[in-house]
Amino acid sequence: MTSSSLSDPSNRVAPAPPKPPVKLLIFAGSTRQASFNRKLAHAAAALATAGGANVTLIELADFDIPIYNADLETQGTPPDVLKLKQLMFDHPAWLICSPEYNGSYTALLKNTIDWASSPVKSDPAWQDGFKSFNGKVVGMLSASPGALGGLGSQSHLAPLLLNLHCWVAPTAFALGRAGEAFGAGGQLVNEAHRNSVQAVIDQVLFAASRLNALPT
Repeated sequence: MTSSSLSDPSNRVAPAPPKPPVKLLIFAGSTRQASFNRKLAHAAAALATAGGANVTLIELADFDIPIYNADLETQGTPPDVLKLKQLMFDHPAWLICSPEYNGSYTALLKNTIDWASSPVKSDPAWQDGFKSFNGKVVGMLSASPGALGGLGSQSHLAPLLLNLHCWVAPTAFALGRAGEAFGAGGQLVNEAHRNSVQAVIDQVLFAASRLNALPT
């Protein structure tokens, strides 16, 4: 190839268009108004958004989802369950802020996951119960007034997510003494806490971007 052909603009390869930011779903396993984990979810969403992520922050209280009952399910999957299934499917990356109740995750969080992972036999699009979970990269956060920050909930949540074919990020964060951790605007006041949450966000987004780049 001659030098003239190298300088010819028609021979240059156009740069690849930039990839859109990874879609990140964030929610807390609590509906309590003053929940530390809801505050942590909002703080994480603010950090992720500031970093350029495409963030969807949802409140489980906005979904009309009853206690799971197979007899109820035979009457038809609730519309808000289908809405949640679609949201989960559409987001390759998740952050779950999990409160600790009696050393484990909340009944609300378990019930939400049970419904979202239940196959909808009457709908071909949702007959696979793993569809909303398979390959999702999930980061775990928790907050508690205690010193351990709700760490026990994460130890039970991780195997549940793995059983549903999720990729659980090895970096997690448990926010202890959460009553002192948030400012009046809901932000994390301690830089070390912000950095710890950011580390989980960064790892989840990095892994999700790589997994979604793989051929299927």
